[in-house]
Amino acid sequence: MKVKRIVANVAAADLSAAKRFYGEVLGLDVLMDHGWIATYGTDADMRTQIGIATEGGSGTPVPDLSIEVDDIDEALARMRQAGFSVEYGPADEPWGVRRFYVRDPFGKLVNILAHL
Repeated sequence: MKVKRIVANVAAADLSAAKRFYGEVLGLDVLMDHGWIATYGTDADMRTQIGIATEGGSGTPVPDLSIEVDDIDEALARMRQAGFSVEYGPADEPWGVRRFYVRDPFGKLVNILAHL
């Protein structure tokens, strides 16, 4: 398994504040906008991003961190083998990812995902 990307997520009640700060002030482009999450970055290959979200999608809480992997089944197996409890999923989401949530050792909710 290889980690392909790590994305920070920030819980917010109002996405328009993110648009002004990250988009207008910092000049980042909107790379994705599903209404409940807007991802800002510098380019389409997603090297620099920050997600601002009112929810985690599918009615889930906003994760503290999202980690994209190339093999979601291997990542899931490794987490379970290491004794980490899955709090959500695995689920195939309507926006084209398969994912699950776990908590890291510090209590942070981590969204592990792979694009379908």
